[in-house]
Amino acid sequence: MQIESRPALDPELAALVTAQQRELAESEARAGKIFEPHDDVAYLIGVVNSRAVACAAWRDLEDGVAELLRMYVRPAFRGRGLARELIVAVEEEALAVGRSVIRLETRVSLPAAIALYQSSGYRQIPAFGGYAGNPSSVCFEKLLPALV
Repeated sequence: MQIESRPALDPELAALVTAQQRELAESEARAGKIFEPHDDVAYLIGVVNSRAVACAAWRDLEDGVAELLRMYVRPAFRGRGLARELIVAVEEEALAVGRSVIRLETRVSLPAAIALYQSSGYRQIPAFGGYAGNPSSVCFEKLLPALV
C-alpha cells in the first residue's frame, strides 16, 4: 500500500469518510454525521492499485500529544494489515513534529477497532476532552519511542 498525505477537501478522502460514516450509521442504527474537513487535521490515504481504499487522520491536541481521529479501511481490503500501516504512518508523522503521545477514542460497539488498537500497543485510558462522560466511548493512548 502506498500512503499519501491529502488535503482536507480531497474527493477520494471524502468518499472514504462518507463510506465510513454510512457503515457506522448502519451498524449502530443511528444517523451518520456529515464529514466536516478541518485545516488543522492531517489526512492520510492508503492507495492500492491506484485506488484509495483506506484513510486515517490526526491532529495536535496539546504540547507533545496528538489525537488519531479517523481510521477506515474499505471492507473488501480488510485483513491485509492496511490499518496497521496507517497507524504506523500517523505515529511517524506525529513523532516527527514532536508529538510523542497519541490518544484516540473509539466506540465500545467496535470490538475490532478496540482489538486493533490494543494489539498496536495502545492502552486504555480514562476518557479525555469531549469524550469524558460518554458511555459509548473508550479511549486509548500510546507513548511513542524516540526516533533513532
